[in-house]
Amino acid sequence: MSSKLIQKKGIISRLLEKCLNILVRNECKKIGKIKIDIIASSIQIIKGEIPKIYIIADDINYKYLLFDKIELEANDIKIKFKINKNELTFKNDFIINIKILLSQNSLRTILFSSNWDWIRKMITKEILNEETLEGIQIKNDKLLIITAKKGKTLKEVEKIDIKAENGKLYLKNQSYNKYIRIPIEDKVCIKDVKIKNNIINIFANSSVDF
Repeated sequence: MSSKLIQKKGIISRLLEKCLNILVRNECKKIGKIKIDIIASSIQIIKGEIPKIYIIADDINYKYLLFDKIELEANDIKIKFKINKNELTFKNDFIINIKILLSQNSLRTILFSSNWDWIRKMITKEILNEETLEGIQIKNDKLLIITAKKGKTLKEVEKIDIKAENGKLYLKNQSYNKYIRIPIEDKVCIKDVKIKNNIINIFANSSVDF
């Protein structure tokens, strides 16, 4: 059998992609378009080996966190796949490389939702000098927080730096030289964060343990 034929995606790969599609959708409250690409031959899958899985999804609601787009990539995965039952079991721990795109609208919706208002209150208390957080903007690739003094109608705009350091995500208020670490699961390591075309790009990896 030629190497080209071995690498050609067969029916087993497509069945596995459908199975993963179901698993991913079950983990999310909402998910729009999703594409799953399994880089493995049928022989490799039968042996329980997948060299690479690549997932790209749009319009995601994961635990009330809204993401415009997520790209996931994992390598060297060991599985047990029961074709007749469409059952998939992961047999080894592995690392997922993650890219998250977050727009102004998604960020605003998260911060002003009832599920994550504690984050907004924490930001207000720690880096806004006891001001109230009125809104969020991403303009000219800068993160801006609209604030107002308590009991006053005058609003101000605070420029906030967002950066990755030692695997963690930080926000810093340049005006008051105050910063805060955004709580994230310990197994998630933030590699880099940047704002491009008014979209926050977060690059990270996370261990998956079984």
